[in-house]
Amino acid sequence: MAPPLNAGSEVANVILDLVLRPQPSKEALADHPKARAHDLGRAAARRATVLAGSLALPPGALGWLTILPELIGVWKLQAQLVSDIASVYGKTATLNREQLLYCLFKHVSAQLFRDVVVRAGERVLIRSASLNALQALAQRLGLRIAHGTLGRGASRFVPLIGAIGVGAYAYYDTMQVAKTASELFARDIMIETPGVG
Repeated sequence: MAPPLNAGSEVANVILDLVLRPQPSKEALADHPKARAHDLGRAAARRATVLAGSLALPPGALGWLTILPELIGVWKLQAQLVSDIASVYGKTATLNREQLLYCLFKHVSAQLFRDVVVRAGERVLIRSASLNALQALAQRLGLRIAHGTLGRGASRFVPLIGAIGVGAYAYYDTMQVAKTASELFARDIMIETPGVG
């Protein structure tokens, strides 16, 4: 059984919903933010592994039905992780949807973010994007992720081995999000609004 044809659009809608409503953090500014960010990343990665692995256990056609809930669950954990890492670096006030999107998906396709996040030495310029631009970016990410998920979806037909593989990928993916967030928030961040700069 194949996933729905509009899977890319469904994924894009989930991505957009995540970044338009960032979660507040309960983390405080840390004396050693890099170490705290690493600890937060490992804890989130372990939770993502359990969540993704358990949702990958149903076999066959039922397994296809768990793919989107798995993605949503892992991305919510990762979005909270980004918010927490911003907080330990003292960047909560400047955390915006573009930074959240970048941290969550840069490792999926860095090329898609070349016009949104620009590095200049120890500084990073974040270009604010219109809602239409964010929707277009989410759509491109959604298609890319949906195609990648199709390849990994075959693991749903071998439940235990597939669950281990899906869990391992969720761990790796979450650690990549933590790494990107830590690298971003360790730098000086400048926000460029439309019509300025």
